[in-house]
Amino acid sequence: MNKKNELHKIVIVGGGAGGLELATRLGKTFGRRKQAIITLVDKNRTHIWKPKLHEIASGSMDFGDHEVDYMAHAHWNHFTFRIGELSGLDREHKNIALAPYVDTDGVAVTPVQQISYDTLVICIGSLSNDFGTHGVKEYALRLENQHDAKQFHSKMVNACIRAHNQAEAISKRQLHVAIIGAGATGVELAAELHRTTREVVAFGLDRIDPDKDIKVSLIEAADRILPALPPQLSKATEELIESLGVQVLTRSKVMEVLPTGVKLADGRMIESELVVWAAGVKAADVLKDMGGLETNRINQLVVEDTLQTTRDKAIFALGDCAACPYIHDGLAGLVPPRAQAAHQQATHLYLQIKRRFANKPLQPYRYRDFGSLVSLGKFSTVGNMMGGLIGKNLMIEGYFAKLMYLSLYKLHELAIHGFLKTSLYTLARMITKQTNPTVKLH
Repeated sequence: MNKKNELHKIVIVGGGAGGLELATRLGKTFGRRKQAIITLVDKNRTHIWKPKLHEIASGSMDFGDHEVDYMAHAHWNHFTFRIGELSGLDREHKNIALAPYVDTDGVAVTPVQQISYDTLVICIGSLSNDFGTHGVKEYALRLENQHDAKQFHSKMVNACIRAHNQAEAISKRQLHVAIIGAGATGVELAAELHRTTREVVAFGLDRIDPDKDIKVSLIEAADRILPALPPQLSKATEELIESLGVQVLTRSKVMEVLPTGVKLADGRMIESELVVWAAGVKAADVLKDMGGLETNRINQLVVEDTLQTTRDKAIFALGDCAACPYIHDGLAGLVPPRAQAAHQQATHLYLQIKRRFANKPLQPYRYRDFGSLVSLGKFSTVGNMMGGLIGKNLMIEGYFAKLMYLSLYKLHELAIHGFLKTSLYTLARMITKQTNPTVKLH
């Protein structure tokens, strides 16, 4: 621990769901009482709940109504925010290095920063894994952060406006969105796009025939969509999105992404000018061999059941970037990369840091799987509730499932804003929704 009269320094790298919730709780207790210095680091200025990215991309949600400004939130909750991307770790001297933050003109806003710590928590989330597929980096869009989501939405709206105003006929690939990966993100985006693209063209783009010109394809290498969910739900979801007109291609491995579309392993060519890569998960490359910490094949930090890294007890990891042990039905595995896991781990780690301050032994983290939910926009929500909550594994869909899905986001908002602010934010969104277009047009 620290020398006498020195405040304990807690540094949290990553302002996602888990990182922001942890920083907020620590700030409200140790920061408010001036018992510790809490610093949150993130490469972005604002926070958005990652499961909402598909709504931003499709235009069904106004980004500004849901983003959290890190600087303001830190000020209100008694912790410090530093903008920058993790670039190095010196375990011997207990400090991290942040790369310079550069603006859109290429001008450095911050220099290289060094931040010292006594307790370090790494929770920088995950990225999509392209598995080395040719053309993905050059020609496919991703949904890894708010910038990606806004970029896709802008391209989609621009494609519609361009098609409406061009003299020549609309080609079959112009307004064709090919989504590679039929996990939750891919399926949710496909369902939302079916509605929002039609609402976009309804605002005066009458040269576009939505049933003829707009097309969404969902491409999956596995034998069914939503492979992480029970087969019954996969089948029900596939039937629903196909009824909307979404083309579902299972057992279809992508070999290459081209400027004009997607080439499959069997030689088929899916022509498309908007390709989204939503397959695979890995942690950021910066974690590989960082500071000599142990990582696995997808760059996740290997942690013990206390969430401490295996080679340094002063460094913790949580969320998608942590390879945390988990035993389910007698089989050993890793905690899945879900928002509910990050929320649980943030709550657990907050309590363990209190024990760490009191020089008490840390308790193990036990993941509680409450199931998975997939939003299909206004059409439906499907998912399963696990036995730990209700005594058996129950398949749910429709209105009840939608309420459960919304409650997950409300739990996150309550964790960072409290009851009063969450209620006011919810009311404000309900009011502005009545005066704004049903889909974001810019």
